[in-house]
Amino acid sequence: MIPLARHTLLELGGCDAALLNDPATLEALLLEAVRKAGGTVVTRVFHTFSPHGVSGVVVIAESHVAIHTWPEHGCAAVDIFSCGAKLDHRAAGGRIADGLKAANVECRELARGRPS
Repeated sequence: MIPLARHTLLELGGCDAALLNDPATLEALLLEAVRKAGGTVVTRVFHTFSPHGVSGVVVIAESHVAIHTWPEHGCAAVDIFSCGAKLDHRAAGGRIADGLKAANVECRELARGRPS
């Protein structure tokens, strides 16, 4: 059975803590990654936590790209979710990992949406 969607989970470690705590930089990075991957931006929202950390999501026509950061640990969790084959998950994930200067990258891909 062909899945309806694809979900890439990235665990990024050894990242630049200052970048992980900067919502404007994270927003710009995710928007660039989406465009590089061939996605179409619909809207976005980013929230900064106290004393540190950011969560953000870019809603795209293909689904979404989200990030959650822990600057105090130098890590981030990134979700790239898309319906169809248009979005280049590898290009988006690579751009985000590079932009955060990640020393360690773990990637898992899941097939989602299996119609019965």
